[in-house]
Amino acid sequence: MTLRLAHTADLDPAELRAVRALLDDAFDGDLSDADWEHGLGGTHVLVHDGAGLAAHGAVVMRRVRHRGRWLRTGYVEAVAVRADVRRTGLGGRVMAEVERVVDRAYDLGALSASEAGAALYTARGWQRWAGQVHALSPDGIVRLPEEEGGVYVRGALDADGELVFDWRDGDVL
Repeated sequence: MTLRLAHTADLDPAELRAVRALLDDAFDGDLSDADWEHGLGGTHVLVHDGAGLAAHGAVVMRRVRHRGRWLRTGYVEAVAVRADVRRTGLGGRVMAEVERVVDRAYDLGALSASEAGAALYTARGWQRWAGQVHALSPDGIVRLPEEEGGVYVRGALDADGELVFDWRDGDVL
């Protein structure tokens, strides 16, 4: 197994195609082009084995407002492990590197998790955000009640109040 960190700019087209294929497979073909774009422009964690790309995760920079302060946030995207090597610790290896990047380069870490994925993050100390979730949309701040309960954070925050995420096309979180 080899583990590599690389910025999107350092990944060649074949590597990007391999990441996209892994994500398409891991998310059962439910990865939109907007979802794909959300994982680009930051730091990628890539784990390779003898069969190719085995696991991936990315950290992209976003702004999140909490208690009137906009925080540099390492937002975790595109975490996936190839089906034949799931439950072997590769997700943890990817997240350890993701967390190292978040802890050293950002004020806060954040991610949106499915019920199935939440166990990985909570086991690693990520905290489910219990407050409200909003986004700064082109029309102003809008509440995202459907996202509440699925947002996890890493870093020192008051547990009450709201988080306001910067806007992006597709799924905001």
